[in-house]
Amino acid sequence: MNKITNYIKASIEEMKKVAWPTKKETYNYTLLVIFISLGVALFLGLLDFIFTKGLGYIIINK
Repeated sequence: MNKITNYIKASIEEMKKVAWPTKKETYNYTLLVIFISLGVALFLGLLDFIFTKGLGYIIINK
C-alpha cells in the first residue's frame, strides 16, 4: 500500500510542475489541428480522386 501512496504523491508533485497552456493557447492549437486535419483530408481526397479517374481511364481505354 505504501508504494501506491508514494506513487500518487509523486504524480501530484509532478503535475504541479507542468506548464499548462492558457485557454487562448488551447483554443488556437485546437483550431490549428482542425484546419491542418481538414487540409490533409482534402489533399488526400484529391489525390484519391485523381488516381481513381486515372486508373479508370487506363482500364477503359486499354
